Amino acid sequence: MTLLAIETSCDETSAAVVRDGRILSNAVSSQVGLHAEYGGVVPELAAREHLKNLLPVARTALNDAKIPVDQLDVVAATQGPGLPMALLVGLKAAQAVAFALRKPFVGIHHHEAHLYSPWIQIKDNSLAPQSGERDGVRGTETAIEYAADFSQFQPNVSLIVSGGHTILVLVESELKHRVLGSTIDDAAGECFDKTGKMMGLAYPAGPEIDRLAEQGNPRAFDFPRPMLHDAGDDFSFSGLKTSVRYFLRDNPALLDDPQKIRDLCASIQAAIVEVLVAKTIRAAKRNGVRCVTASGGVTCNRALRNELARACKKNGFTLHLAEKSLCTDNAAMIGILAERKLAQKVPATGFDEDIKPGWVLV
Repeated sequence: MTLLAIETSCDETSAAVVRDGRILSNAVSSQVGLHAEYGGVVPELAAREHLKNLLPVARTALNDAKIPVDQLDVVAATQGPGLPMALLVGLKAAQAVAFALRKPFVGIHHHEAHLYSPWIQIKDNSLAPQSGERDGVRGTETAIEYAADFSQFQPNVSLIVSGGHTILVLVESELKHRVLGSTIDDAAGECFDKTGKMMGLAYPAGPEIDRLAEQGNPRAFDFPRPMLHDAGDDFSFSGLKTSVRYFLRDNPALLDDPQKIRDLCASIQAAIVEVLVAKTIRAAKRNGVRCVTASGGVTCNRALRNELARACKKNGFTLHLAEKSLCTDNAAMIGILAERKLAQKVPATGFDEDIKPGWVLV
């Protein structure tokens, strides 16, 4: 089975070619630079960029995979959740290609794709990563770099964490999962970006906080750990964001000291990471699983990866983290999940189905 997947749920245009669990190509065009001056993603601009970039990105994916369009067996795309106009570009383009080729189309839930992305791993380090950028499109230059390996799959508690969502999911078996909790207000990634903006860091601030925190003292400032001791599995980060705002209001001179800024980044990061790790480990223990996975853009954060690894080792859990290149929005995970669904006889999606911007993972 050879499958073309498309992802346009937010501000990254991506296309990938997947065959039998192997990622033949994964091309991405990012809009970060475009939205940086606004301090966040502007939906109308994102949709226009998708319209401009989708065709060259898809061509890059097909060329890198050395797959002609007429050799495709399936086409898939993100159906939701996401920005409505952004989703519309990718979904309708994918449906049109599938219809023209008279091939099945599969609409994929974006969060569910993240859920299974930790099982996609680099299979040959000698091949990775020789990626290049052509006309603003990042694409694979090598033979197969990544492949999905579900042979070691086991029940797990999965943390999906990014700028738009923070979710804990119990995965009982493939394609059988149940949401344990999610954020009741701000997502962890939003907290990183908004507190970074308060410090004058460029958007997206999460990666910069990660970099600065490496040379900071995480115990320099004591910020709240919202809902850390709450019995449930929900998250809340609005209180932490407000606490940082008031702290900076009362201590404006701090931002003139580079070391204090590093300490502040480390302290904010420590508060977010402690909540994410503690609640994930607690959920795994309560549900009797021995495996933890994590995915989503914030999973690129080094402190989160290190602390999850430390906590899992301490508790005897197996840990699977999504590869950093597959933590942010990408079509490879969309294609892998679409392939798994078809293999397990999940019906294809209709050509006339619409986007689902508020599609909730259940």
